[in-house]
Amino acid sequence: MKNIAVIGSGTMGNGIAHTFAQQCYSVALIDISQQALEKAIATISKNLDRMVSKEQITTEDKTKTLKNITTYTSTADGVKNADLVVEAATESAEIKLNIFRELDKVCSPDTILASNTSSISITKIASVTKRPDKIIGMHFMNPVPVMKLVEVIRGYSTSDAVTRLVMETSKKLNKIPVEVNDYPGFVSNKILMPMINEAIITLHEGTAGVEEIDTVMKLGMAHPMGPLQLADFIGLDVCLSILKVLQNGYGNPKYAPCPLLVNMVTAGQLGAKSGHGFYTYTAGSKELVVAERFRKFYELGTKI
Repeated sequence: MKNIAVIGSGTMGNGIAHTFAQQCYSVALIDISQQALEKAIATISKNLDRMVSKEQITTEDKTKTLKNITTYTSTADGVKNADLVVEAATESAEIKLNIFRELDKVCSPDTILASNTSSISITKIASVTKRPDKIIGMHFMNPVPVMKLVEVIRGYSTSDAVTRLVMETSKKLNKIPVEVNDYPGFVSNKILMPMINEAIITLHEGTAGVEEIDTVMKLGMAHPMGPLQLADFIGLDVCLSILKVLQNGYGNPKYAPCPLLVNMVTAGQLGAKSGHGFYTYTAGSKELVVAERFRKFYELGTKI
């Protein structure tokens, strides 16, 4: 595969485009907004400048990477020659299903269609196309140019050949792909979100306070940050949404969101992005900057 199309130029989309382009793939970056595309290219250029300053790449490498990216506001034009399309649009089932319906119509029958979703069923996405064997998940981590992991999610009908090709392609991006099956939350969120929810339950029941819970997990379990602070950074509304996906998908009460989490989201206390969650965040603080980076990991390109 040499020609890649990326749908959505938000945080994840521009990171995916950057990563493919840096490895000499021809990339079509597609978005409905020309302004969003210009912002994405500016972000990629800034990130490349940072790599140049750290002597990770040369100025010539930066120039080549940017030349490998072409922007489009027309999906049909952008995917015309694509061997692989990676969708990184809003984490909404309705939006993604509509995108894949369109892609199935305008792409070559041989084109592989991948989604960067963190929670929506690949099998469900494949069901709206006539090529279910060529539908797969490629769950990149943020920031995409830096993080090594790619969760490669097989839908019910995804072929072995497509899976092998996507695994090999991920390795060519200097990533470490991990093959997982299509179940709600895949691996990352299926494990992480119940842990965060249990920390909230522990707080809700009065077992310990916010800082005490986070300190136990940091010092006792060697976590880089506590689960309540991480929840703030991800966004409490995002955590709640993923827990609902898990609860609905598995029908198991162990995934039921804690009432405290539900109430906080209802009250607009969404974590760092709203200034209040389990902790309080002030504009321009180091904590808020770090929080924004973590939040974008889970929103997966919501702002396209």
